[in-house]
Amino acid sequence: MSVLAGLSPEGVFRNFEELTKIPRESGNEKAVSDYLVEFAKKNDLEVIQEECLNVIIKKTGTKGYENAPTVILQGHMDMVCIKRDDLDFDFTKDPIPVVVDGDWIKTDGTTLGADNGIAVAMAMAILESNDIPHPPLVALITVAEETGMDGVVSLKPENISGNILINIDSEEEGVLLASCAGGVNNIAHLPIEWSQLDGQKEAYQISIKDLMGGHSGIEINKNRASAIKLLGRLLEAINKNIKFDLAKAKGGEKMNAIPKTADAIVSIDPQDKEKLEEIVKQYQGIFSSEFEVADPNIKIDLKKVDKVEKIFSEKTKSSLISLLRLIPFGVQTMSASIKGLVESSNNIGILATEENEVIINSALRSSVRTLKDEMNSRIEAICNLTGANMELVADYPEWQFKVDSPIRDLMKEVYQDMYGKEVKVDAIHAGLECGFLKDKVGDIDMISMGPNMHDVHTPNERLSISSTKNVFEFLCETLKRLK
Repeated sequence: MSVLAGLSPEGVFRNFEELTKIPRESGNEKAVSDYLVEFAKKNDLEVIQEECLNVIIKKTGTKGYENAPTVILQGHMDMVCIKRDDLDFDFTKDPIPVVVDGDWIKTDGTTLGADNGIAVAMAMAILESNDIPHPPLVALITVAEETGMDGVVSLKPENISGNILINIDSEEEGVLLASCAGGVNNIAHLPIEWSQLDGQKEAYQISIKDLMGGHSGIEINKNRASAIKLLGRLLEAINKNIKFDLAKAKGGEKMNAIPKTADAIVSIDPQDKEKLEEIVKQYQGIFSSEFEVADPNIKIDLKKVDKVEKIFSEKTKSSLISLLRLIPFGVQTMSASIKGLVESSNNIGILATEENEVIINSALRSSVRTLKDEMNSRIEAICNLTGANMELVADYPEWQFKVDSPIRDLMKEVYQDMYGKEVKVDAIHAGLECGFLKDKVGDIDMISMGPNMHDVHTPNERLSISSTKNVFEFLCETLKRLK
């Protein structure tokens, strides 16, 4: 049975619920891409499915709009897939467990995928409707936005054209975004020198868990803890007090999500067990005190595990601890021109121990290109000091503010008429596809909008029902006036 039946606008929520039943983690979009192609064919619409699985659907303008400017409605089909640690759930086959709680659509322990499924659902509702007046439309639905914007990078310019682009990948009603940060995936590779464990030692797993996590761009300024950074602090403290060996370190789930878990396998002399417990207890208190308000549920677990045979050399252990301590995390600079806007930041999203190397994968963002270069240079210097190598992947450009924007002016007028107040024009410290799209479709007039969403990229992600209705009606009225 439909969970969202009866909600308005019916077309938006019906399509959104169908999307929640289809696997669409970044890199696994084939099923949802094919679904969108079939949707277009069912509605007798022109459709292009690119080799990379981007879907482009075209619809002629309604009567009276034949000569109106073509509008591109844009969003991405992929989602960040993160679940509660104790939940038995498979994102490759299980439907998202959607629930309604008052004005909120949320889930039972997983990300919801409203980022950015709600954009796709809004576009589908307009494309299938026979009674929403609109100019010629192009719906551009991309893949792999969450993991480096690979879809928009692979977009073939000859497949798309338009005069105006409305991106529906924002998360606050009443706010129009006219600029966004650029970014890059910064990966530090630390080669592992392995050693064999000597003597009779006991192995323990240290787990830092139950952090809030969150979106590494939008929520980086909320002072939430990074489980990976906390692990680095704890390992350093242990290293100063106990002779220990390190066999493994890992943490985080997605490069662009603030890590909510991290753990390490350490090996110690049995006589040092009490000292280890004492240090863990001490830092439990320190972390709980420091993040009492911003991240109040931090927990450190210590449990005995099977003895390990292979450990990091002292050099590798020392280098890794230094990397975890020195690579920056969180807000680096604030904008001097836009009050409250984070200008540059870094998030260590993934820590992984592979066969021959430890990988530290960060999402680095900045609305000023030279500051992005400066942060990369700083991390490279840290890598040079520790014997690591730095790799930059999926570099994407910032979207610069334009003084003259007719679509922005029109939407400000529409919002004032509909709600009797001014819409806020802002910038965002997160990557939107607009930066790449200006290179693909030309420097056309662009704006970004969206309904209220909270805690995206976490199992607490939720979408406002009333806000979705307001934003959809606002979008439809804007299209109506674009003659």
